[in-house]
Amino acid sequence: MSSSVVTYPKSTSNKTLTTWVKKIKPAIWLAPLALFFYLFQLAPMIWVFINSFIYEDEFSLENYQEIFDSSFMLQGFSNSLWLAVWSSFIGLAIATLLVSSLRRIDSKIRDGVIAFTNMSSNFSGVPLAFAFIIILGVNGAFTLLLKQYGLIDDFNLYGKWGLLTLYIYFQIPLGVLLLYPAFDALSDDWQSASALLGAKTWQYWLKIALPVLSPALLGTFIILIANAIGAYASVYALTNGNYNVITVRIASLVSSDLFLEPNLAAAISVILMAILAFITMINQWLIARSYHAKR
Repeated sequence: MSSSVVTYPKSTSNKTLTTWVKKIKPAIWLAPLALFFYLFQLAPMIWVFINSFIYEDEFSLENYQEIFDSSFMLQGFSNSLWLAVWSSFIGLAIATLLVSSLRRIDSKIRDGVIAFTNMSSNFSGVPLAFAFIIILGVNGAFTLLLKQYGLIDDFNLYGKWGLLTLYIYFQIPLGVLLLYPAFDALSDDWQSASALLGAKTWQYWLKIALPVLSPALLGTFIILIANAIGAYASVYALTNGNYNVITVRIASLVSSDLFLEPNLAAAISVILMAILAFITMINQWLIARSYHAKR
């Protein structure tokens, strides 16, 4: 007699369960990050948005009306945007020149410069303001040296131009770190080929290098603007809150003992977010156009 072994197919439900577990496992690992993002990003934004419409315990547009009727608040927005745009533009230009030079020097020196730049990008806030006071303050070492040689008559670190200098300083390292990988898209052979065809250096940069780098340059410019608009600690430590920028106004409305108006601060924050969202949309539109033109 011969014996036979009977086998049964695996249950379809078990296969479905196994497949479902495999698919859901990445989401489970992502859950802590999603929770963190909700608690520290989405939830505060939702709270700010809702409370921006609350005025004397009622839903109203009065907070926004008060902002647009106040020349002092509008001046805060104007000063913040002026500092952000110009510091981002100048910082981006300097960072582009630095990265272009870094690509052509010895790798050991380049690694050291990148490491120093990474350290400099984290040097901000109160320590940065204190360093600028020591160097460029009224009795700062560099200020006294320039006055001794008659190069400057007066330099006010605590005014518009002094703050612009401070902003440019902390924009440059961030710009370098963001642009450095983008320059991998450029090939040295392109410049050599353009030179053989009779193109000058400025023509190479204008017609070849900058169009290739334009998406990275635009994206970096937007990040620098957001970084500058959100600056608070350095400005407050340097000016003690006496220079009217919008982040200082928001802080004064949520921490002041006399003028505590968190709902008004929420409305200012919503307008600030709307400005950044609009700038980002323009940036994405320009990047899309640049990619379309390359095709």
